[in-house]
Amino acid sequence: MSLKVIDHKVIYRGRVFNTIVDEVEYESGNKGVREVAEHFGGAVVLPVLNDGRIAFVYQYRYPLKEYLYELPAGKLEPGEPPEECARRELKEETGYDAGRIEKLTAIYTTPGFCTEKLHIFIARDLKDGKQQLEEGELGLSLKYFSPAEAFDMVRRNEIVDAKTIVGLFFLEKLQGA
Repeated sequence: MSLKVIDHKVIYRGRVFNTIVDEVEYESGNKGVREVAEHFGGAVVLPVLNDGRIAFVYQYRYPLKEYLYELPAGKLEPGEPPEECARRELKEETGYDAGRIEKLTAIYTTPGFCTEKLHIFIARDLKDGKQQLEEGELGLSLKYFSPAEAFDMVRRNEIVDAKTIVGLFFLEKLQGA
């Protein structure tokens, strides 16, 4: 599809994303509006302990007004490599340092209106440390589940976060299930 951008406006610049409104013209000559949440991406990390359990964060998500089980994740800082972000978020949210970290995939979270791309990593050979939570994360707690328990939680709609489900899917494939 070919679109001609007639007008491009950044109507909001925020800490997490910018809001863009473009007036466009379709190949047919009809005009339309495209609204885009411009997000600079992030990293997600699937922390696998030596006993095989996975470390999840259980945190309050303000837009949903509820708590969710999720893999540790966070936004990329300007110019920050995704692996560095994954290591930083792992340390901040769980206290763990990863001896080994490997990229599994990258996903677009909601490509219909958002540019967010998440890089998903698996972390192994974890070393204990102290969490370094930011103010908005102070209610966050760590929960540990085996892969089988986590997959059952997905089936029961107890884990509903998309990035977490994708990370678990890749873990399942790595384990040959």
